[in-house]
Amino acid sequence: MKELTKAEEQIMQVLWDIKKGFVKDILEKLDEPKPAYNTVSTIVRILETKGFVSHNSYGKTHEYFPLVERENYKRDVTKTIVEKYFDGSVRNLVSFFVDEKKINLKDIDFILQQIAQQQKSK
Repeated sequence: MKELTKAEEQIMQVLWDIKKGFVKDILEKLDEPKPAYNTVSTIVRILETKGFVSHNSYGKTHEYFPLVERENYKRDVTKTIVEKYFDGSVRNLVSFFVDEKKINLKDIDFILQQIAQQQKSK
C-alpha cells in the first residue's frame, strides 16, 4: 500500500469519519485554517489516483468515498514504521515508548492481558 502525505492522510481521516461526501463536506470537517476548496479537490483526486478513494458522479458533481479501510491502512503504516525505524522489532518499538515515557505500567498490563487472551484463543 502506498504511503500518504500528511495532507492526504488528513483528507482520508475525514472520509473515514463521514463515510462519503462531497469536497465541501470534507472541507467543513477540516480544522482551521482551512485549505482552499481547489486544494482539497486536488488532494481527493490524487487519493483517487492512488487507489484510496473512488466516487459516484452526479452530473459534474462527485461524491467521494474511501476504498481503503482505516484499519487496513493503520496496519500497513504501523508495519512500515516498525520495519523502517525499529529494525522490524516490536520490542524496539515498545522500548522506544518506555524511554520516551509514553507508556506506563497500566498500558503494559493491558498489553499483557491482550497477549494472554490471544494465547488462550489459539
